[in-house]
Amino acid sequence: MRPTSQHTRPRADMAFPFRPDRRGRTAHARPAEHVHDLIEQLLFTSPGERVMRPDFGCGLLDLVFAPNSPELVSTLELSVQAALQRRLGDLVEVMALDIECGDGLVRVRLSYVVRATGAVREDVFEGRAA
Repeated sequence: MRPTSQHTRPRADMAFPFRPDRRGRTAHARPAEHVHDLIEQLLFTSPGERVMRPDFGCGLLDLVFAPNSPELVSTLELSVQAALQRRLGDLVEVMALDIECGDGLVRVRLSYVVRATGAVREDVFEGRAA
């Protein structure tokens, strides 16, 4: 009997938003891009928006037109930090988080460590109300 070789394929994560690549196949994202995409989805998905995951998301865009106050920003930061820990804690460790709201725009500045590589990333995520 001939031994079978174990070929492992490199990990391929779909790009977000979903789109075809130049060959017409599903576009893929590099690991660092994929983590960024996962964070973006979590931040700007409203709870109840995902089927079978009613507690997924932060709902930041729901609060774009809420009266801006230090209390609101503090509450948002705690809520976002908890959601990141709960949903993506196995992928990232949050180092710093800053949220700004106003004029129909939410801006999240996030510093985090990608656990798989130890790389420190600093990203800015922006969302506008529809």
